[in-house]
Parts: sequence; structure tokens; C-alpha cells
Amino acid sequence: MRIRRRFAVLGTAACLAAAGCSGGSTTPSAPSGAPPASGGAGAPSAPAGPGAADAAFPRNETLYTSGTQWGPPANWNPLRTWDSATGTKGLVYETLFLYDPQNDTFTPWLAESGTWTGEDTYELKLRQGVTWADGKPFTADDVVFTVELGKMKTVPYANLWGWLEKAEAVDPNTVRFTFSKANHQQWANWVYNNAIVPKHIWQGRSEDDVMNGVNEKPVGTGPYAYHSHDQDRMAWVKRDGWWATKALGKDVKPKYVVDIVNSSNEVAMGLLLQKGLDLSNNFLPGVANLVKGNFGIQTYFPEPPYMLSANTAFLVPNTKRKPLDDPAFRKAIANAIDTKKIVEGVYGNLVKAASPTGLLPQWDKYVDQAVVSEKGFSFDTAKAKKLLADAGYKDRDGDGLVENKDGSKASLKLIVPAGWTDWMEASRVIAEGAKAAGIDLTADFPDFNALVDQRSSGKFDLVLNNERQLSNTPWMYYDYIFQLPVNKQQNTVNFGRYENKKAWDLVQELDGKKVDDVEGMKKVTSEIQKIQLDDLPVIPLWYNGLWAQTSTAVWTNWPSSAPGTPKSPPTMWRNWLELGGVLTLTEIKPAGG
Repeated sequence: MRIRRRFAVLGTAACLAAAGCSGGSTTPSAPSGAPPASGGAGAPSAPAGPGAADAAFPRNETLYTSGTQWGPPANWNPLRTWDSATGTKGLVYETLFLYDPQNDTFTPWLAESGTWTGEDTYELKLRQGVTWADGKPFTADDVVFTVELGKMKTVPYANLWGWLEKAEAVDPNTVRFTFSKANHQQWANWVYNNAIVPKHIWQGRSEDDVMNGVNEKPVGTGPYAYHSHDQDRMAWVKRDGWWATKALGKDVKPKYVVDIVNSSNEVAMGLLLQKGLDLSNNFLPGVANLVKGNFGIQTYFPEPPYMLSANTAFLVPNTKRKPLDDPAFRKAIANAIDTKKIVEGVYGNLVKAASPTGLLPQWDKYVDQAVVSEKGFSFDTAKAKKLLADAGYKDRDGDGLVENKDGSKASLKLIVPAGWTDWMEASRVIAEGAKAAGIDLTADFPDFNALVDQRSSGKFDLVLNNERQLSNTPWMYYDYIFQLPVNKQQNTVNFGRYENKKAWDLVQELDGKKVDDVEGMKKVTSEIQKIQLDDLPVIPLWYNGLWAQTSTAVWTNWPSSAPGTPKSPPTMWRNWLELGGVLTLTEIKPAGG
């Protein structure tokens, strides 16, 4: 589960520096897809930027980043992908492949190739000459060992062994996998999304140590090694002998990467404007002013939405509660929401309105536009009212709000965590639109832990959520929406407890499609979208951005949409370095160099 922490409202000084950002701006904090917040206990109130304390990090050799680490670095365990120190996976530990979501391509990384050699067998050829940072060779035994860690029930990819029968080292550079069921989409996700760890260091560790161990001396195959850490920062140092320099001609440019622990957006904004940050992965208001002003700051796009899309914000109705168990009522809510008002008023055009399917722009080829045209929804209060009336929902007491079909009150609450200011404002817009259509809906702001309890146990009416990130496959989103069976506690998927066996069968069918069978995938996703738009188990609203602001004061050639510039994602978010973020460090150049 990914948790987001909200920033405080932008301070007056920073607003002035940003040339006129609105005093009424609402500000989200940790990026959707960023690591869990620590809760702030022990976190510094104002992380320091470069200065006397950073004499060990010459400014022209150091990349300063921020926006991922929300508390003091606590572990360097690559299996803990949600709270390990920024860069643990990606800078130190590496994956078998990288995946480029913009071009839908896999790049061999620690692996040289991967091939399905039979209906249920897959063979990896590993790069030769790769060594761990301690000089030991990287071999097939390391890959087999890492995969077999999933036999421990608490390891995040333990479910892999529900359909993987065997992993074996054929020779030092070859691994063969035998499956009881070939889930191509999940497997393709696994090979680029999971770090390989060294068997000679990790073998013999207990399950508790594997998952809860701090791993204080991380030894990886990547371009960086541990340098130091403090309450307010994580520092990595470039190491000699990174395999990609010789094999691929790639070389990371910064000698040091120092990630600053976040405390507020005012601090992040101040550091960025004072050239104390090179890459900010924070949500910052007033971005248009930053980009258009003479601050040496750029974003991926020079105009709205400024950022690449990272995940979808869904309105999730509890389909086990009346009247939300009725698809007609859910459709009425969908047509009552003025998403444009959220995009423009709450976010200042830093996000994009979502497709009715919820599939991210990078997955547009899997959207059946004919199905969307026939079954999709858009903001239309009159249509929302008609849907309610046609389905038998009437205002029986004259208060302007409909009751349930049996005459009982239909009062609903939409919950978002207290302090998540952008979502709080968005929920007010949603409630306002619902009431205009005759639906009694109010926004409620419990603390985060209380919300998680309600969401997991099904004790809620509606909730905003954005758990699943951009990945190699839309299967990830459909697994999130439709997964069965529904359990007493729904901790990570299908919070709305929607049950449709046909839809779930289609999701599993999609999982079995080979990743290069685009037409086969489209055929299945089209059928899924018909069910999704007929029933609306979730209501997609907007795409959260891959928040990224870069300074050209010390480093240039940042990724952007401009011709001739790199197109890798400019981010240090956890689980994004293997989506190409690590390539950004090989592409940037010293200013004036």
C-alpha cells in the first residue's frame, strides 16, 4: 500500500518568489506513487540544502533531489519497495529489465534476453561480466535465489509461487522457469519490477530478517554505493566498475546523489528557487509561474499538464451498500461530477481529466473508443437527474434530494484523509455536484489510519483512491478493480467489493496474453471495458502527474517533450527508477560542461 503525506500550504515568501501563485492554492504532498510517510516523528522541520555542512559534496558533482523520502532513511532493504531509502532499488540494486512506458518497450538490463521457449517455460540469458559491488560475480544462482525468496509468505511476490513451479540455473548465465500457468502479463511485470539480491550475502537470513532487516550495508550491481545518511538526507556515491559503462556505454554523471527528506512544500520550493535542489519530485503549486518566469526551472511539458501522467484517481463506491449497489445510481454520480472544475480549480491544470476507462494516456491503444462513445460518461447534471428518475429514485420529502427506492434516507459520505488538501477540495467539488443532481453526499475527513480501517473492512460509502501506478500492462488496473474473491479485509484491491465473475475471468484471460500480442490484449480489454462502463465499479476522475520540476543551474539536458532531449522519466520515486528514471542520471550534463 502506498501512503501519501500532504504538504502544508505554500508560504508567503515562496509564493512571492514564484511570482504570484494563488494564496488559495491547495497542495497535495507526497506524489501518488511516492513512498509511505513516516508520520513525521523525528523528521526535521527544515532540511538543509547545500552549504557548509555539505563540504563532502562538491556542488558541481552532486545531484540534489527531493520528493520521495518522507522521513529519516530507515532501511536499505530492496524487498521493502515502499519504505526503503530512496535509490535502494535502482541505484544500488538492479532489475533484470527496464521498461519504457512511453514507448511500451523492455530494455535488457541485468538480463541480456528473455524468451518463452515453450508454452509454460521461460529462459533468461544473463549478462556476462556483471559483478556485485564487492567484486563477486553476478550469476544465475543469484536470480534463482531471489525468485525463491518468494516462497516466504511475507515476501511481496509470494503469489508468484501460486503459478511458478520451478526456477533453475541451467548454467552460470542461464535461468529456466517452469510455470503451471503462464501469466505473461504478471511475469513481464515481475522481471522489470523486482531487484535481484546477492545470494552469497542474503542466504541464511530468516524470513523476519529478509523482510524486516535494515540491510545496513547494501551490496548491489548498480552505479552507486552507500555514502552516508542523516535525519534529513540519504547520500549515495558513484562507484567504479558499473557493468553498464562497458556493456552499454552508459555512465551516470553525478558523483554524488543526495536525496533531501521532505517536511513541507515551502521548504522544497525554497530549495528549488535557491538552486539547492536539482530535481524536485514534489507537488508544487504555481508551477506555471515557475516555468514561465526567469527561474531556470522546467517541467516535462512547457504547458498544462506540465507533468507526465503517473496514476489514476478513482472514486470507489461500496457496491455492498444501498443505493451504491445499483449501477444506475453509480452512473448518476459519475455524470454529476464536474471533473473539469477539479482539474482547473483544485489543481490549476497540473492534472488531466481521466478517460471513462481510467486507463492512463500511455495505455491509449488499449481503449476501445467505440465502447467509450457508446457507454462512457461525462459531466451532465440533467442526465444524472434523469438516470435517477428512470431508476426509481425520487425526492419524496421535498428537500431536493432523492431517497432510496423503499423511501428510506439515502445519505452518503465520501471519505478522504484529513490533511490531504487537494483531495479534500476535490471531494467538496464531488459532493457539490452530487447535491445539484439530487444526491445527498457529504465529504468527510477521518485521519488516515481510520480511513484505512474503514476502507479495508468495507465500512464506508465512497472513497478516493489511486493505489495502482503506471506499469507495463493495463492488467494491473483491472486486477485492482475486479479481483476476486472478495475477502473480509480488502487491503490493496477491489475496495468497492464488486463481484463479477465474467469480468474477473476476462482479467485472468488478459493476464495470459503475451505482451507482444497487442491485438489479443485489445480484444480482451474491450470486453472488460464494456462491463466496466455498464456497471461502473469505480469512477475514474483524473490522472495524477509524475510531479517533477528540474533546475538547470547545475545540471542540464533534463528529460522533456522538447525535440532532441531525453524522454526518460525525471524522477526518483520508488519503483520508477526501473521505469527509466536511472537513465536520466546517465543523460543529464553538468551546466557549462
